[in-house]
Amino acid sequence: MKKGLLASVFLSVTVLLAGCGSGSQADLVEGKTNVMTSFYPLYDFSQKIGGDHVNVINLVPAGVEPHDWTPKSKDVSMMTKAELFVYQGAGFEGWVEDFLGSLKDSKLKIVEASQGVTLIEGEHEESQDGHDHEKKDDGHGDSHIDPHAWLSPANAKKMAENIKNGLVEADPSHKADFEANYKQFAEKLDKLDQKYREAISKVTRKEIVVSHQAFGYLAHDYGLTQKAIMGLAPDAEPTAQDLKKINDFVKQNQVKVIFFEELVSDKLAKTLAKDAGIETLVLNPLEGLTKEQEKAGDDYISVMEANLQNLLKALQ
Repeated sequence: MKKGLLASVFLSVTVLLAGCGSGSQADLVEGKTNVMTSFYPLYDFSQKIGGDHVNVINLVPAGVEPHDWTPKSKDVSMMTKAELFVYQGAGFEGWVEDFLGSLKDSKLKIVEASQGVTLIEGEHEESQDGHDHEKKDDGHGDSHIDPHAWLSPANAKKMAENIKNGLVEADPSHKADFEANYKQFAEKLDKLDQKYREAISKVTRKEIVVSHQAFGYLAHDYGLTQKAIMGLAPDAEPTAQDLKKINDFVKQNQVKVIFFEELVSDKLAKTLAKDAGIETLVLNPLEGLTKEQEKAGDDYISVMEANLQNLLKALQ
């Protein structure tokens, strides 16, 4: 959908009936601060910091990959009526710019969670012409900024602080509770960061092969090297040359595991692993939970701890 058309949809949607269906089954709640979040980690952080004072609605439903998700009319209508809207920024949500541009006389508070985080660029591949090029079709515009900052616990802490500040602005009467909840969550993120640092410092291998280029921040923080099958977006198809480079990388670095993720097809990762005679394991980019993970009560911390265990298996 072209930008102009998308903007006009956002401008007119609030006068439409909100019965067109939505990824979100939740509704706004009177008497609480209604928080709309653009994808799972922001939902989790907002719930933990807001506690009983907030009603948090995650726009992208369980089991859905968020890179190419766009809001339906009911979603937009709810966002304009909520008190707080939290999004990642850094080019992750392609639809947000038009939505924000469509807001007229709205009291909606806006939090760009990645604000203040030191962002890094996606990796570049050297092509046959000898020049570096970003992998094609990355899905994130022209900046080539890697938006997956939440996969660094240190960055997650900054993002959580931004959410806490937004909640205080939207509902100053509960500032003390928001501050206390944030402090408790920040301490858990510090412990998670320390656990990663201590565990990964003890392994000799540092190279990982992953489904899509989501783990740049994690690699940056803990001294790892990621080789991605696909680009910054999980549907950025690799070329034959890309696949040959991955196969060479596996052999040269004696990689034992190719990582896949639950919300996108694992076919390519498993085919590459089979051809190389190695295993596959999950490395979750935390762009969303499966319905099973949601039912099991998984959250950011538990999934990141599971990621660490699988990393250690691969790097032994």
